[in-house]
Amino acid sequence: MVGGDLELGELLVAAEAAPPSESVDVVAHDLQKRFGAERVSFLFVDLIGQRLVRLAAVGGRTADLGEVLDLKDSVYNGVLQSQSQHVEGDGQGGLRVITPVSNRGDCIGVLEVTLQCADDTVLRQVREAAHALAYIIVTDRRFTDLYHLGRRTTETSLAAEIQHQLLPSAPCCEAEQFTLAAGLVPADNIGGDTYDYTLDRGTLHLSITDAMGHDTNSALLATLLVGALRRSRRSGCDALKQAHDAHQALLSHSRGLATGQLLCVDLDTGRCDVVNAGHPRPLLLRDGTVDEVHLAVNLPFGVAAPTSYRLQELQLRPRDRLVLLTDGMQERGAAAVDLASLVRDTRPLHPREAVRSLTAAVLGACHGNLRDDATVLILDWHGDRRRPRESRSSRSDVPQRSRH
Repeated sequence: MVGGDLELGELLVAAEAAPPSESVDVVAHDLQKRFGAERVSFLFVDLIGQRLVRLAAVGGRTADLGEVLDLKDSVYNGVLQSQSQHVEGDGQGGLRVITPVSNRGDCIGVLEVTLQCADDTVLRQVREAAHALAYIIVTDRRFTDLYHLGRRTTETSLAAEIQHQLLPSAPCCEAEQFTLAAGLVPADNIGGDTYDYTLDRGTLHLSITDAMGHDTNSALLATLLVGALRRSRRSGCDALKQAHDAHQALLSHSRGLATGQLLCVDLDTGRCDVVNAGHPRPLLLRDGTVDEVHLAVNLPFGVAAPTSYRLQELQLRPRDRLVLLTDGMQERGAAAVDLASLVRDTRPLHPREAVRSLTAAVLGACHGNLRDDATVLILDWHGDRRRPRESRSSRSDVPQRSRH
Protein backbone atom coordinates (compact mmCIF):
# COMPACT_ATOMS: atom_id res chain seq x y z
CA MET A 1 0.00 0.00 0.00
CA VAL A 2 1.37 3.39 -0.97
CA GLY A 3 1.02 6.00 1.77
CA GLY A 4 1.54 9.73 1.91
CA ASP A 5 -0.38 12.70 3.20
CA LEU A 6 -3.19 14.20 1.21
CA GLU A 7 -1.87 17.07 -0.91
CA LEU A 8 -4.95 19.24 -1.10
CA GLY A 9 -3.43 21.58 -3.67
CA GLU A 10 -2.64 18.70 -6.03
CA LEU A 11 -6.11 17.23 -5.56
CA LEU A 12 -7.81 20.52 -6.37
CA VAL A 13 -5.63 21.02 -9.43
CA ALA A 14 -6.55 17.52 -10.62
CA ALA A 15 -10.23 18.20 -9.99
CA GLU A 16 -10.10 21.40 -11.99
CA ALA A 17 -8.39 19.63 -14.89
CA ALA A 18 -11.05 16.88 -15.00
CA PRO A 19 -14.55 17.29 -16.46
CA PRO A 20 -17.04 18.53 -13.82
CA SER A 21 -18.90 15.21 -13.97
CA GLU A 22 -15.82 13.26 -12.85
CA SER A 23 -15.28 14.64 -9.35
CA VAL A 24 -15.52 11.18 -7.81
CA ASP A 25 -12.89 9.82 -10.21
CA VAL A 26 -10.38 12.41 -9.05
CA VAL A 27 -10.75 11.44 -5.40
CA ALA A 28 -10.87 7.73 -6.27
CA HIS A 29 -7.61 7.98 -8.20
CA ASP A 30 -5.98 9.76 -5.25
CA LEU A 31 -7.11 7.07 -2.78
CA GLN A 32 -6.08 4.27 -5.14
CA LYS A 33 -2.65 5.80 -5.63
CA ARG A 34 -1.96 6.35 -1.94
CA PHE A 35 -3.70 3.42 -0.25
CA GLY A 36 -4.57 0.91 -2.95
CA ALA A 37 -8.26 1.67 -2.38
CA GLU A 38 -10.80 -0.53 -4.15
CA ARG A 39 -14.47 -0.04 -5.08
CA VAL A 40 -14.57 3.70 -4.45
CA SER A 41 -17.99 5.28 -4.80
CA PHE A 42 -19.97 8.33 -3.76
CA LEU A 43 -23.58 7.94 -2.67
CA PHE A 44 -25.76 11.04 -2.58
CA VAL A 45 -29.15 11.64 -1.06
CA ASP A 46 -32.11 11.89 -3.43
CA LEU A 47 -34.53 14.79 -3.69
CA ILE A 48 -37.08 13.40 -1.25
CA GLY A 49 -34.45 12.35 1.30
CA GLN A 50 -35.44 8.68 1.38
CA ARG A 51 -32.91 7.01 -0.91
CA LEU A 52 -29.26 7.04 -1.86
CA VAL A 53 -27.96 6.89 -5.42
CA ARG A 54 -24.55 5.33 -6.01
CA LEU A 55 -22.05 6.98 -8.32
CA ALA A 56 -19.17 4.54 -8.64
CA ALA A 57 -15.66 5.17 -9.95
CA VAL A 58 -14.55 2.30 -12.18
CA GLY A 59 -11.18 2.10 -13.90
CA GLY A 60 -10.58 5.82 -13.76
CA ARG A 61 -14.01 6.54 -15.22
CA THR A 62 -17.23 7.26 -13.36
CA ALA A 63 -19.82 4.62 -14.09
CA ASP A 64 -23.37 5.57 -14.98
CA LEU A 65 -25.74 6.27 -12.11
CA GLY A 66 -26.68 2.86 -10.82
CA GLU A 67 -27.72 1.33 -7.54
CA VAL A 68 -30.51 3.00 -5.58
CA LEU A 69 -30.64 2.16 -1.87
CA ASP A 70 -33.21 2.83 0.82
CA LEU A 71 -31.80 5.26 3.35
CA LYS A 72 -34.00 4.37 6.31
CA ASP A 73 -32.41 2.00 8.86
CA SER A 74 -29.26 1.68 6.72
CA VAL A 75 -25.66 2.06 7.84
CA TYR A 76 -25.49 5.08 5.55
CA ASN A 77 -28.29 6.79 7.44
CA GLY A 78 -26.35 6.29 10.66
CA VAL A 79 -23.26 7.88 9.11
CA LEU A 80 -25.26 10.86 7.83
CA GLN A 81 -27.00 11.40 11.15
CA SER A 82 -23.89 11.05 13.31
CA GLN A 83 -21.52 12.64 10.78
CA SER A 84 -19.01 10.01 11.90
CA GLN A 85 -16.90 7.61 9.89
CA HIS A 86 -17.99 3.95 9.96
CA VAL A 87 -15.53 1.07 9.54
CA GLU A 88 -16.43 -2.62 9.26
CA GLY A 89 -15.15 -5.79 7.63
CA ASP A 90 -16.12 -6.32 4.00
CA GLY A 91 -16.43 -10.10 4.37
CA GLN A 92 -13.40 -10.70 2.17
CA GLY A 93 -10.59 -9.81 4.52
CA GLY A 94 -10.67 -6.09 3.82
CA LEU A 95 -12.31 -3.05 5.37
CA ARG A 96 -15.40 -1.17 4.24
CA VAL A 97 -15.03 2.51 5.17
CA ILE A 98 -18.01 4.87 4.92
CA THR A 99 -17.33 8.57 5.48
CA PRO A 100 -19.72 11.55 5.44
CA VAL A 101 -19.28 14.05 2.64
CA SER A 102 -20.47 17.35 4.10
CA ASN A 103 -19.90 21.05 3.71
CA ARG A 104 -20.84 23.49 6.51
CA GLY A 105 -23.49 21.10 7.80
CA ASP A 106 -24.94 20.28 4.38
CA CYS A 107 -24.95 16.48 4.07
CA ILE A 108 -24.18 15.92 0.41
CA GLY A 109 -23.74 12.17 0.76
CA VAL A 110 -21.16 9.56 1.77
CA LEU A 111 -17.87 8.26 0.37
CA GLU A 112 -17.56 4.47 0.43
CA VAL A 113 -14.13 2.88 0.05
CA THR A 114 -12.78 -0.65 0.40
CA LEU A 115 -9.25 -0.93 1.83
CA GLN A 116 -7.16 -4.00 2.54
CA CYS A 117 -6.01 -2.46 5.82
CA ALA A 118 -6.11 0.92 7.50
CA ASP A 119 -4.67 2.50 10.63
CA ASP A 120 -5.81 5.72 12.29
CA THR A 121 -3.65 7.82 9.98
CA VAL A 122 -5.17 6.28 6.86
CA LEU A 123 -8.71 6.68 8.20
CA ARG A 124 -8.00 10.31 8.98
CA GLN A 125 -6.76 10.89 5.45
CA VAL A 126 -9.88 9.25 4.01
CA ARG A 127 -11.92 11.73 6.08
CA GLU A 128 -9.82 14.56 4.65
CA ALA A 129 -10.41 13.25 1.14
CA ALA A 130 -14.18 13.13 1.79
CA HIS A 131 -14.08 16.71 3.04
CA ALA A 132 -12.20 17.77 -0.08
CA LEU A 133 -14.75 15.91 -2.22
CA ALA A 134 -17.54 17.96 -0.63
CA TYR A 135 -15.91 21.20 -1.75
CA ILE A 136 -15.21 19.78 -5.21
CA ILE A 137 -18.83 18.69 -5.68
CA VAL A 138 -20.20 22.01 -4.43
CA THR A 139 -18.07 23.68 -7.11
CA ASP A 140 -18.60 21.20 -9.94
CA ARG A 141 -22.37 20.79 -9.64
CA ARG A 142 -22.71 24.32 -11.04
CA PHE A 143 -21.50 22.97 -14.38
CA THR A 144 -23.25 19.60 -14.71
CA ASP A 145 -26.72 18.12 -14.26
CA LEU A 146 -25.22 14.82 -13.08
CA TYR A 147 -26.04 15.42 -9.41
CA HIS A 148 -29.46 16.90 -10.18
CA LEU A 149 -30.27 13.93 -12.39
CA GLY A 150 -29.21 11.44 -9.75
CA ARG A 151 -31.41 13.04 -7.10
CA ARG A 152 -34.55 12.36 -9.17
CA THR A 153 -35.59 8.88 -8.04
CA THR A 154 -39.27 9.76 -8.55
CA GLU A 155 -40.94 11.82 -11.26
CA THR A 156 -40.69 15.54 -10.46
CA SER A 157 -43.49 17.91 -11.45
CA LEU A 158 -42.80 21.09 -13.40
CA ALA A 159 -43.90 23.15 -10.38
CA ALA A 160 -41.44 21.30 -8.16
CA GLU A 161 -38.62 21.83 -10.66
CA ILE A 162 -39.30 25.57 -10.65
CA GLN A 163 -39.55 25.68 -6.86
CA HIS A 164 -36.28 23.86 -6.26
CA GLN A 165 -34.45 26.43 -8.38
CA LEU A 166 -35.71 29.09 -5.95
CA LEU A 167 -34.30 27.38 -2.86
CA PRO A 168 -30.75 27.78 -1.52
CA SER A 169 -28.40 25.16 -2.95
CA ALA A 170 -27.74 23.89 0.59
CA PRO A 171 -30.66 23.16 2.95
CA CYS A 172 -28.38 23.35 6.00
CA CYS A 173 -25.75 25.79 7.24
CA GLU A 174 -23.50 25.79 10.30
CA ALA A 175 -21.69 28.85 11.63
CA GLU A 176 -20.15 30.04 14.88
CA GLN A 177 -23.35 31.68 16.11
CA PHE A 178 -26.03 29.37 14.70
CA THR A 179 -27.05 26.20 12.92
CA LEU A 180 -30.00 26.14 10.57
CA ALA A 181 -31.75 23.58 8.40
CA ALA A 182 -34.89 23.52 6.31
CA GLY A 183 -37.00 21.08 4.35
CA LEU A 184 -40.30 20.79 2.54
CA VAL A 185 -42.66 18.02 1.50
CA PRO A 186 -43.75 16.60 -0.84
CA ALA A 187 -40.39 17.42 -2.42
CA ASP A 188 -41.29 15.98 -5.83
CA ASN A 189 -44.61 17.81 -6.22
CA ILE A 190 -44.40 21.11 -4.35
CA GLY A 191 -46.15 24.27 -5.45
CA GLY A 192 -45.78 27.60 -3.67
CA ASP A 193 -43.62 27.22 -0.55
CA THR A 194 -40.09 28.57 -0.38
CA TYR A 195 -37.43 29.25 2.22
CA ASP A 196 -34.27 31.27 1.82
CA TYR A 197 -31.25 32.37 3.82
CA THR A 198 -28.00 34.18 3.35
CA LEU A 199 -25.21 35.29 5.62
CA ASP A 200 -23.27 38.52 5.43
CA ARG A 201 -20.62 39.92 7.76
CA GLY A 202 -22.99 40.93 10.51
CA THR A 203 -26.45 39.59 9.71
CA LEU A 204 -28.23 36.32 9.00
CA HIS A 205 -31.17 36.88 6.65
CA LEU A 206 -34.01 34.34 6.68
CA SER A 207 -37.31 34.08 4.88
CA ILE A 208 -40.14 31.60 4.58
CA THR A 209 -42.99 32.20 2.12
CA ASP A 210 -46.17 30.55 0.89
CA ALA A 211 -47.55 31.64 -2.49
CA MET A 212 -51.27 31.30 -3.08
CA GLY A 213 -52.51 28.59 -5.41
CA HIS A 214 -51.20 25.27 -6.61
CA ASP A 215 -48.99 23.78 -9.26
CA THR A 216 -47.19 26.00 -11.77
CA ASN A 217 -49.30 29.10 -11.03
CA SER A 218 -48.08 29.23 -7.45
CA ALA A 219 -44.54 28.34 -8.57
CA LEU A 220 -44.53 31.34 -10.92
CA LEU A 221 -45.90 33.57 -8.17
CA ALA A 222 -43.19 32.30 -5.84
CA THR A 223 -40.58 33.07 -8.51
CA LEU A 224 -41.69 36.70 -8.62
CA LEU A 225 -41.82 36.91 -4.83
CA VAL A 226 -38.39 35.40 -4.18
CA GLY A 227 -36.86 37.46 -6.98
CA ALA A 228 -38.22 40.67 -5.47
CA LEU A 229 -37.03 39.73 -1.98
CA ARG A 230 -33.53 38.84 -3.16
CA ARG A 231 -33.23 41.96 -5.28
CA SER A 232 -34.17 44.11 -2.30
CA ARG A 233 -31.96 42.20 0.12
CA ARG A 234 -28.97 42.33 -2.22
CA SER A 235 -29.46 46.07 -2.51
CA GLY A 236 -28.80 46.32 1.23
CA CYS A 237 -32.40 46.77 2.35
CA ASP A 238 -33.63 45.74 5.79
CA ALA A 239 -36.57 43.39 6.39
CA LEU A 240 -39.11 46.22 6.35
CA LYS A 241 -37.99 47.51 2.95
CA GLN A 242 -37.77 43.96 1.59
CA ALA A 243 -41.40 43.40 2.60
CA HIS A 244 -42.51 46.62 0.94
CA ASP A 245 -40.64 45.78 -2.29
CA ALA A 246 -42.10 42.26 -2.43
CA HIS A 247 -45.59 43.63 -1.85
CA GLN A 248 -45.21 46.19 -4.64
CA ALA A 249 -43.86 43.55 -7.04
CA LEU A 250 -46.92 41.35 -6.55
CA LEU A 251 -49.26 44.33 -6.92
CA SER A 252 -47.51 45.56 -10.05
CA HIS A 253 -47.73 42.22 -11.80
CA SER A 254 -51.17 41.22 -10.47
CA ARG A 255 -49.94 37.70 -9.80
CA GLY A 256 -51.80 36.98 -6.57
CA LEU A 257 -51.14 36.80 -2.84
CA ALA A 258 -48.45 35.28 -0.66
CA THR A 259 -47.77 35.07 3.05
CA GLY A 260 -44.31 35.25 4.48
CA GLN A 261 -41.95 35.98 7.34
CA LEU A 262 -38.72 37.91 6.91
CA LEU A 263 -36.05 37.88 9.61
CA CYS A 264 -32.73 39.70 10.00
CA VAL A 265 -30.65 38.34 12.89
CA ASP A 266 -27.78 40.40 14.28
CA LEU A 267 -24.89 37.97 14.68
CA ASP A 268 -23.33 39.93 17.55
CA THR A 269 -26.40 40.34 19.76
CA GLY A 270 -29.01 37.80 18.65
CA ARG A 271 -31.51 40.59 18.09
CA CYS A 272 -33.91 39.57 15.35
CA ASP A 273 -35.95 42.03 13.28
CA VAL A 274 -39.10 40.33 11.98
CA VAL A 275 -41.83 41.15 9.48
CA ASN A 276 -44.87 38.86 9.54
CA ALA A 277 -47.01 39.15 6.40
CA GLY A 278 -50.04 37.02 7.23
CA HIS A 279 -47.94 33.96 8.02
CA PRO A 280 -48.29 31.32 10.80
CA ARG A 281 -46.41 32.39 13.90
CA PRO A 282 -43.06 30.73 14.71
CA LEU A 283 -42.50 28.36 17.61
CA LEU A 284 -39.74 29.06 20.13
CA LEU A 285 -38.19 26.32 22.24
CA ARG A 286 -36.48 27.80 25.28
CA ASP A 287 -35.48 26.06 28.51
CA GLY A 288 -37.56 23.01 27.64
CA THR A 289 -40.76 24.94 26.90
CA VAL A 290 -42.28 25.49 23.46
CA ASP A 291 -44.32 28.66 22.95
CA GLU A 292 -45.78 30.42 19.96
CA VAL A 293 -44.04 33.74 19.34
CA HIS A 294 -46.82 36.31 19.53
CA LEU A 295 -46.01 38.48 16.55
CA ALA A 296 -48.47 40.99 15.20
CA VAL A 297 -49.77 39.80 11.81
CA ASN A 298 -49.83 42.13 8.81
CA LEU A 299 -51.67 41.51 5.56
CA PRO A 300 -50.13 39.11 3.05
CA PHE A 301 -47.97 40.40 0.20
CA GLY A 302 -50.01 41.50 -2.80
CA VAL A 303 -53.24 42.50 -1.04
CA ALA A 304 -54.72 45.41 -2.98
CA ALA A 305 -55.54 47.48 0.10
CA PRO A 306 -53.83 50.23 2.08
CA THR A 307 -51.28 48.42 4.21
CA SER A 308 -48.00 48.99 5.97
CA TYR A 309 -45.68 46.41 7.42
CA ARG A 310 -44.41 46.46 10.99
CA LEU A 311 -40.86 45.67 11.97
CA GLN A 312 -40.93 43.74 15.24
CA GLU A 313 -38.10 42.58 17.47
CA LEU A 314 -37.36 39.17 18.90
CA GLN A 315 -34.36 38.63 21.18
CA LEU A 316 -32.71 35.24 20.76
CA ARG A 317 -30.74 33.65 23.58
CA PRO A 318 -28.07 30.94 23.46
CA ARG A 319 -29.61 27.45 23.19
CA ASP A 320 -32.87 28.79 21.73
CA ARG A 321 -34.46 26.82 18.90
CA LEU A 322 -36.70 28.87 16.60
CA VAL A 323 -39.04 26.98 14.25
CA LEU A 324 -40.56 28.70 11.20
CA LEU A 325 -43.26 26.84 9.28
CA THR A 326 -45.93 27.17 6.61
CA ASP A 327 -49.61 26.36 7.07
CA GLY A 328 -49.11 22.98 5.39
CA MET A 329 -47.50 21.86 8.66
CA GLN A 330 -50.80 22.66 10.40
CA GLU A 331 -53.36 21.49 7.85
CA ARG A 332 -56.39 19.48 8.95
CA GLY A 333 -54.92 16.12 8.04
CA ALA A 334 -51.86 16.83 10.18
CA ALA A 335 -53.91 17.68 13.29
CA ALA A 336 -52.86 14.39 14.87
CA VAL A 337 -49.29 15.69 15.06
CA ASP A 338 -48.58 17.64 18.23
CA LEU A 339 -46.00 19.97 16.74
CA ALA A 340 -45.07 21.61 20.04
CA SER A 341 -44.36 18.25 21.68
CA LEU A 342 -42.45 17.04 18.65
CA VAL A 343 -40.33 20.19 18.60
CA ARG A 344 -39.50 19.63 22.27
CA ASP A 345 -38.83 15.89 21.85
CA THR A 346 -36.48 16.42 18.90
CA ARG A 347 -34.39 19.08 20.67
CA PRO A 348 -31.38 16.73 21.09
CA LEU A 349 -31.26 16.24 17.32
CA HIS A 350 -29.30 18.35 14.89
CA PRO A 351 -31.69 20.79 13.12
CA ARG A 352 -31.15 18.78 9.94
CA GLU A 353 -32.55 15.63 11.58
CA ALA A 354 -35.25 17.53 13.46
CA VAL A 355 -36.53 18.92 10.15
CA ARG A 356 -36.73 15.40 8.75
CA SER A 357 -38.63 14.22 11.82
CA LEU A 358 -41.18 17.04 11.68
CA THR A 359 -41.88 16.81 7.96
CA ALA A 360 -42.03 12.99 8.10
CA ALA A 361 -44.55 13.15 10.95
CA VAL A 362 -46.82 15.52 9.04
CA LEU A 363 -46.50 13.53 5.82
CA GLY A 364 -47.24 10.32 7.72
CA ALA A 365 -50.29 11.79 9.46
CA CYS A 366 -51.67 12.72 6.04
CA HIS A 367 -50.88 9.25 4.67
CA GLY A 368 -48.61 10.85 2.11
CA ASN A 369 -51.41 12.96 0.63
CA LEU A 370 -50.79 16.55 1.67
CA ARG A 371 -53.26 19.01 0.20
CA ASP A 372 -50.68 21.78 0.47
CA ASP A 373 -46.91 22.10 0.72
CA ALA A 374 -45.46 21.76 4.21
CA THR A 375 -42.22 23.58 4.96
CA VAL A 376 -40.20 23.97 8.14
CA LEU A 377 -37.03 25.92 8.91
CA ILE A 378 -35.21 25.40 12.21
CA LEU A 379 -32.70 27.86 13.63
CA ASP A 380 -30.55 26.93 16.64
CA TRP A 381 -29.03 30.03 18.15
CA HIS A 382 -25.67 29.47 19.87
CA GLY A 383 -24.72 33.09 20.41
CA ASP A 384 -21.31 34.53 19.73
CA ARG A 385 -19.05 31.93 21.35
CA ARG A 386 -16.08 34.23 20.94
CA ARG A 387 -17.50 36.73 23.44
CA PRO A 388 -17.92 36.36 27.23
CA ARG A 389 -21.42 35.26 28.20
CA GLU A 390 -21.95 38.33 30.43
CA SER A 391 -21.54 40.64 27.42
CA ARG A 392 -24.51 39.11 25.61
CA SER A 393 -27.93 40.65 25.75
CA SER A 394 -30.37 39.11 28.23
CA ARG A 395 -33.54 40.79 27.09
CA SER A 396 -36.86 38.95 26.88
CA ASP A 397 -37.90 37.08 23.76
CA VAL A 398 -41.23 38.92 23.64
CA PRO A 399 -41.41 41.33 20.66
CA GLN A 400 -40.38 44.64 22.21
CA ARG A 401 -41.03 47.25 19.57
CA SER A 402 -42.66 47.81 16.25
CA ARG A 403 -41.70 50.21 13.48
CA HIS A 404 -43.86 51.13 10.51
